[in-house]
Amino acid sequence: MSETTYALGHSPAEIQRLRNQGAMLRSITERLLRNAGIDAGMRVLDLGCGAGDVSMLAAELVGPEGPIVGVDRGQEVLNLAKERAREGGLRQISFVQSSIEAFSAREPFDLVIGRYILIHQSEPVTLLRKAARLVRPGGALAFHEVRVGDDTGSFPYVPLWDLSANLIRTAFQSSMLNYYAADRLVSIFPRPACRIPICSARN
Repeated sequence: MSETTYALGHSPAEIQRLRNQGAMLRSITERLLRNAGIDAGMRVLDLGCGAGDVSMLAAELVGPEGPIVGVDRGQEVLNLAKERAREGGLRQISFVQSSIEAFSAREPFDLVIGRYILIHQSEPVTLLRKAARLVRPGGALAFHEVRVGDDTGSFPYVPLWDLSANLIRTAFQSSMLNYYAADRLVSIFPRPACRIPICSARN
């Protein structure tokens, strides 16, 4: 499995965008995690954790006895995630600098989660198989992906809106390795060579 480069980088502006995104998506992601069966005391892995929003949400849902591990390749964004978790009193979270491809753990997880990471994968099925190997028998995978292929045309017609939407779509198509990940979740998820519960969300 070849390592995947995060196209948006980890500049201060991108880190702030991730934080803003986390605030906007909190309720949707919480619903996904609850539907996936997250519960008190669970051991949870957050793949591509970024600034730590999903890790912190999971920590709130599992409580102080539930260990959370967030994994990201960017040390700068992990430093921010650690500081935010410390300020929030979420001591059960640990953050690990690693690519998803290289990450390993001594103990399996009850739940492996990821938000907006399949869109950056050239081989999403391979990533899901990797994630499945990190889940205990009876555990689950939960992925939240964005649908960027949908028509976002305005009504009534607003030329600037349509122009902006087309430019964003073009930028995503040229920089994201798996642009249609959310639209293909139904076909991607059954393919990993494992039998575990799977929960997905598209927005």
